[in-house]
Amino acid sequence: MKQTGIPFTEETITLDQPETREILTKKSPAGLVPFLTHQSGSDEITVWDTLAIAEYLNEQFPEKQLWPEDKKARAFARSISAEMHSGFAALRTMWPMQFVREGLRHLTTGGVQKDVDRINTIWTDCRKNFGETAKDVGPFLFGRFSIADAMFAPVVSRLVTYGPVALSREASTYRDMMHGLPVMSEWGDGAHAELDR
Repeated sequence: MKQTGIPFTEETITLDQPETREILTKKSPAGLVPFLTHQSGSDEITVWDTLAIAEYLNEQFPEKQLWPEDKKARAFARSISAEMHSGFAALRTMWPMQFVREGLRHLTTGGVQKDVDRINTIWTDCRKNFGETAKDVGPFLFGRFSIADAMFAPVVSRLVTYGPVALSREASTYRDMMHGLPVMSEWGDGAHAELDR
């Protein structure tokens, strides 16, 4: 939402505190983050689950073109976003989010290397087959920013935290570009601020 200029108010909920579960279950049916609450006329709509939020935003803000315009690219973008959403269990387990850390050089055993290799393939294929030939040429996976980039932002953070890892030229360029985005820096600043509380 920040990257595309969709206005919203962010609420920070500190996790792993005695009151966290109670707060979350009042706000989200799953009791998890993220969730989106949208006041639509007289209705308050709650959307939880990352991919469901992304699809809801795509419906609410069609002018933002959150999926690629090209049908083939859009199908690929939806597929890799779903793969990110439900996959890469080893990487998620062995490399938890540590946004404020870099260069931990964590082990790539237990399936992590397989996940990293798959991510490298996805990013490389996207940049070669879609990003570099997109109608709206740009540095993102499909040229211009899309939901797919948002879905992979946490992976970008992990590859910086636990890297360096070997990536193709296309994939490493993409990782560095994403990590350098102002919204990623703002995310990191927020993580630092939470630790300082």
